[in-house]
Amino acid sequence: MTDLPTARTLHRKGHWSGPAETCALDYEGRFLRRKRLVTAAGRPFLVDLAQTTSLEAGDALELSDGSHVAIEAAPEPLTEARGDLVRLAWHVGNRHTPCEIRPDCLVIRRDHVIAHMLAHLGAELRDTTGPFTPEGGAYGHGRTHAHEHVATAHAH
Repeated sequence: MTDLPTARTLHRKGHWSGPAETCALDYEGRFLRRKRLVTAAGRPFLVDLAQTTSLEAGDALELSDGSHVAIEAAPEPLTEARGDLVRLAWHVGNRHTPCEIRPDCLVIRRDHVIAHMLAHLGAELRDTTGPFTPEGGAYGHGRTHAHEHVATAHAH
């Protein structure tokens, strides 16, 4: 057993308030069930959720000591793609690549293979660094891996 404060409760963005420490995680790091993390202030804690969960910037983990840790999206290497966004989005989605959709561009995590494909399709590309918050799944909050469909007859 550990003496670390443990987070077993997740509060979604907008459904909690009060002071909180912060913990910045990249896109992959925000998909977890059980993991030891450290706040920005250097305080270690354990996450022990009932199931693997996609955390989003603004969510908060409630620790066993009653405190909260607010989740931030950590900066990571990204590529912005501009051009025929509908066509580019179709090709990105066809490859099941997580994508953030902005009014003027698509944003993906830096990937030379996908970038090469987008450039070949006529996209103007720009490498950048920043928080990555891609679109969630069509059937609910977060990622589409192991998703549940609500009120559908669809099965994999």
